Amino acid sequence: MNNLVDFFQTIVFYIKGGQLPEMGIWTYVLLAVLVAIEGPIATLLGAAAASAGLMRPWYVFFAAAIGNLTADTLWYSIGYMGRIEWLFHFGKRLGLRRDLLEHLKHNMDKHATKILFLAKLTVSFVIPSLITAGLLRLPLRRWFPALIVAETIWTGSLVLIGFYTTEAVKRVERGVEYAVLMASILFVIFLILAGRRLIKAWDTDEPDAVSDKS
Repeated sequence: MNNLVDFFQTIVFYIKGGQLPEMGIWTYVLLAVLVAIEGPIATLLGAAAASAGLMRPWYVFFAAAIGNLTADTLWYSIGYMGRIEWLFHFGKRLGLRRDLLEHLKHNMDKHATKILFLAKLTVSFVIPSLITAGLLRLPLRRWFPALIVAETIWTGSLVLIGFYTTEAVKRVERGVEYAVLMASILFVIFLILAGRRLIKAWDTDEPDAVSDKS
């Protein structure tokens, strides 16, 4: 973990200095891998690098989206293979709880598209949702398009935040960057709060779901 933090600090150092190691297309491949591992932080750094003229914004967006969707497919595959017991050791970090998985199973069959869309968009319980979809062996064609739409909205918002934050720092006299930045930040905050509220609502409904089963 410390090595990963050191690596991100090195990237920040290069961005501040206005240069990145010349790697061509592999720069974006590396970004996709980092996003798959760390997610939002890597996306924001990539957007900041694009704002500094070191990377191309659209390439950053596509690399980040591909990295996230690759990680999502991996979590689905773990559930599909049924190998989740060892994951509960890291339950708190990953948001995994047995009761949440059972609750998701109860609702996923009828509302898979809605659940995965909201989970992805609100960054609330996306990993448990993907694992549950794998456990139930729901076909990709049923829910993956909705995940792509949510990924586009989420990653697009992060790229805007990272890009215009750097722009606002470089060009204080311009108000447009601040307006877009604030709108993007407020939108992301809204998504996260909505996700937390949804989780609380689901936790409240849990006893009802259990009683229905019995």
